[in-house]
Amino acid sequence: MPEAHEPVPAHPVPELSDDEKHLAKLGYSQDLNRSWSGFSNFAISFSIISILAGCFTNFGAGFNNGGPISISWSWPILGVFILIIGFTMSELVSAYPTSGGIYWWASKLGGPAAGFFTGWLNLIGLVAVTAGVSYGCATFIDLTISTWSESYAADYSLTRVFLIFVVVLALASVLNIFSSHLMAIMNNVSVWWHVAGASVIVLILILVPDQHQSFSYVFTERFNNSGYGDGSTSTLMFWFAIVPFGFLLTQYTITGFDACAHLSEETNAASMGAAKGIWRSIFYSVIGGYILLLCVVFAIPDAADGSPDNVGVGGGGVAYIFVNSLGTNWATFVLFISASAQFFCATSCMTSASRMTFAFSRDGAIPGSAIFQKLTSSRVPANAVVFVGVCAAIVTLPALIEVNIGTPEEPLIIPVAFYAVTSIAVIGLYLAFAIPIFLRWRMGDAFEEGAWTNGKKYKWMNPIAVLEILIVSLYLMLPSLPGGNPFSEADFSWKFVNYAPIVTLGTLLLLTIWWQTSAKHWFKGPKHTIDEAVVKAFDN
Repeated sequence: MPEAHEPVPAHPVPELSDDEKHLAKLGYSQDLNRSWSGFSNFAISFSIISILAGCFTNFGAGFNNGGPISISWSWPILGVFILIIGFTMSELVSAYPTSGGIYWWASKLGGPAAGFFTGWLNLIGLVAVTAGVSYGCATFIDLTISTWSESYAADYSLTRVFLIFVVVLALASVLNIFSSHLMAIMNNVSVWWHVAGASVIVLILILVPDQHQSFSYVFTERFNNSGYGDGSTSTLMFWFAIVPFGFLLTQYTITGFDACAHLSEETNAASMGAAKGIWRSIFYSVIGGYILLLCVVFAIPDAADGSPDNVGVGGGGVAYIFVNSLGTNWATFVLFISASAQFFCATSCMTSASRMTFAFSRDGAIPGSAIFQKLTSSRVPANAVVFVGVCAAIVTLPALIEVNIGTPEEPLIIPVAFYAVTSIAVIGLYLAFAIPIFLRWRMGDAFEEGAWTNGKKYKWMNPIAVLEILIVSLYLMLPSLPGGNPFSEADFSWKFVNYAPIVTLGTLLLLTIWWQTSAKHWFKGPKHTIDEAVVKAFDN
């Protein structure tokens, strides 16, 4: 008798790697090029966090809202909370390593509506962080050249900085379109540039200045340059309103680590590599950033009367410290290191934002999705890159408006638009993080864990993470200048307005209307791009 044979399945399961099998179980085929190592995955988040970007570009936000204590104490305290947020997200990316990342998690755990709003918050935050980092990079390129050339400095204008900003966005876009593998190499280089660059700057700040501030100044000095409370530092308002305005420094610097999730479909052994990439990028950035910031504060120069020059630093930021404590040549060198690091950071932000745009478009959630999910022959979402670049330029247009709270003779230019854009980045990204973190906590032990897990610690980690995000987001929506508060006795002007809540809350309102009238009828969450029979085979 002929031998019995097993029936041939109608849909034979192809030979896939472990990463491809995991991705197939989640419903996706391996469309992107999986050429990133675990180190490269860590590197992109470390590059986007970029202590040489956020620590310097938002230094004034911390310094003017509380003084040195707002840096020496707020940074490590907030750093611990952000690390907890990172641990909760590491567990999620280990279970669901997809390019959609945050929004995919929310869809899986909470349904289409949760995924829809999470995705849009995440996309808003990623576009804003790309804009903020690129504009900060443009500012530091301008500062570097201005410090080196007096004639160039004399012709300063906001238009000039904005044009440099557009060039930075264009270059970051071209590099991203060229090759995904090139981006992996750039991020590896970026890590060592940040490590070596920060180390060099720390040594320069320790060895070159003729004098340093005291430990008492760095860890106890406080002042209020916010314009609120008549400069008082002894009221409850100072501790519970003014100092929290300075949280922007830490919260903005240590963000963008969700890039590990967005690049997980291009990472080998993603269930472990992406999970470790998130918390490690946060941990090393908290430590390195704190050392760097302390060295900057210690290097603050004295004024003519021998006291720390708080007024000069409040108006001039880190560039003022570098020039007056290090001299022109050293200051130019330090600014060059920082500007270069910020360009690496801007390029990485573009990579992360474009991957999120691709993934969200793949599931039909963005108008024009058919365009933004297209890949080039080298499997790069070029249209998504261009989309992010254009949106980043548009959201930063208010930076062309000068905001001077000083006098024509002694101008004090406040980068209100930059602070607003960075606040949008923090609010959008962290609120997007909060939704799946809360949903995972609500699911409890029914959550299907990946290779990396927090165990039972999720029961207290996740609520703390969500609470921290909500509190900080609320503060960053408040008007940071009295002139931007329509209920203040000060003269209200739109140029002083923190437009972060207008953009974030306004967009959420429009999305709510869109969801109720249309999107809820057709958006069903992540779509499978692989044969359903293959998905079922791996589920079994």
